[in-house]
Amino acid sequence: MDERVARLRTPEACERFMKSAIRLQAPELADQALRRAVELRAAAFGATSDAEKECLQAIYAYEETLTRKNGKRTPATRTWQMVRRHGILAAAERAVDRSGEAAGYRALAEMGLQKYAFEAVILRFPERFSAAAVARSQERMKKWDEPS
Repeated sequence: MDERVARLRTPEACERFMKSAIRLQAPELADQALRRAVELRAAAFGATSDAEKECLQAIYAYEETLTRKNGKRTPATRTWQMVRRHGILAAAERAVDRSGEAAGYRALAEMGLQKYAFEAVILRFPERFSAAAVARSQERMKKWDEPS
C-alpha cells in the first residue's frame, strides 16, 4: 500500500484522497484508498475477531459498490438489519445461504473487490461457520472462478 494511503486515518480522508487520485488519473491509488476506507470503517465498528472484522469489511465494500452505482452514499440496509438481529457471523452465513445469483459478488468483482465477498471470508475462516455455509461458499466460488 502506498505510504500516503496508509497514513489516512478516516474514511472521509480516504474519500477525499480517492477523488483526488481519480482527478490525477491514478486509479491504483484510488483503489488503495477505497480499500483503506473499508478497513477503517470495519475497525471502527468494533469486531471481536478477525472473522467478524472481515465480514464487516465485506459489508462496507458492498456499500462502496452501491454508492458508486447510485452516485451517493448508500447503506446495505437489509444486511445491517440481519447483523442487528443475528450478529455479524450469522448474518454472513444467512447471506450465503440464500439461493439464487449473488448480485453482491458480481458488483464487488466489477470493482476488483471480490476478496470481500462473504463467501471468500467464510472460506478463510471455515472453523467459524457451519459446514453447509462452507460447502455453499466453495460451490459458489468455484462457479464464479470458472471462465464464462
